[in-house]
Order: sequence, then C-alpha cells, then structure tokens
Amino acid sequence: MIRVLLADDHALFRQGLRSLLESEGMRVIGEAANGREAIRYAAETHPDVILMDIQMPELDGVKATQNILEIDAGARVIIITMYRQDRYVFEAVKAGARGYVLKDADAATLIDAIRRVAGGEALLDPDMAQNVLDDFRDKREVLPSGKHADLNERETMILKLLAQGFSNQDIALRLDISEKTVRNRLSEIFTKLQLNNRTQAALYAIREGIANLE
Repeated sequence: MIRVLLADDHALFRQGLRSLLESEGMRVIGEAANGREAIRYAAETHPDVILMDIQMPELDGVKATQNILEIDAGARVIIITMYRQDRYVFEAVKAGARGYVLKDADAATLIDAIRRVAGGEALLDPDMAQNVLDDFRDKREVLPSGKHADLNERETMILKLLAQGFSNQDIALRLDISEKTVRNRLSEIFTKLQLNNRTQAALYAIREGIANLE
C-alpha cells in the first residue's frame, strides 16, 4: 500500500484527493495545510510519496520541498501546480522534486504519477528537463561536468536507465542484478558525480548526452 502525504491549503481539494487515493487502495497518512506542517508530517511519518502544492501559506512548496529533502534526501515529492510554466516548479525540480502534475490533470494521470514515483521514477518530460537545464545555465548555476568518464560501463547504463524514468526494480530486471546492487551503484554514482538526488542525476545524464527523453 502506497502511503501518501497531502500538502495543500485548500481543505476541499485535500478531501477530494483523499477520496480518490483511498479508492485506489492508497493510504493518506497525513494532511498539511501549509509548508511548515508538510515538513513536520514528512519528518514524522516518512511517506512513500508527498503531493506538494506549489503555493501555500507560511512556507511555499519550493521551500518546503527543499527542507524535506535536506532532512531526507530520499523523499519523493510530486509538485501539484496550476501552471506548467510556473517558475516555482523549476525551482522545486532543481531542489529534487521528482516532477509535477497539473491540478487539472485527470485522475488516471495523477494515480499513474504517484505509482511511478513510489516505484522510484522521476517524472521528467523533455521540455521540463530542458527548461530546468536552461535555468541552471542562465543563473550560472552548474551541475558538475566532465565527470562521467569516471563511471564504468555498468554505472553509465544505470544512470541512463534512471534518466529514462526506470525504477530501481526495472533497472535491476533489465541488468539482471539485485535492487540492492542498483541502490548501492546509484549511491556510488551520486558520489562520483557530486550529485544529491535522482532528479539531478537525470538532468545530468540528459545534459551530458548519456540519455535522452524522446
């Protein structure tokens, strides 16, 4: 059963999400009405997936996401937003959110996104990935570069599959290795490339031409 934390300042919206998720066999383990509550609940309950509204009182979704990932780098955050081109969405993805879902998306899209992220995937479409990379460049913020030559062939393949959206389980099946081995290799990859999370690793792989999302 996937355990989900809801973070949105509109009670009616949270109620609708709860009903939908529970009808799909998921468990809502907490509801946060602002960013500070989201951080506290995430630290206390360690949900499988956090649905994070981008605009909330006291602390917005970007800062809440940043704080949550500082506490738990493995947290899986999906940003919920009204607008695909919202500047804050870029910042949240840069901070390590696994992707975003529009508030007007249909139920099937949201459920699929939650299941994929719970399985270890990142929801990076080509446009979003390119926009985030452009944003790094425009602000003169950089991901480490020129380091992937340090990766061996197996590590490069794991990084490629991660960037293409495969979960740890899928990577393990494709490469005929255990999920534990995948996790260990990813940790080593992050260390070698000086990256903090799967989202940054996916962006790095796309930028360096190791993988593409087309």
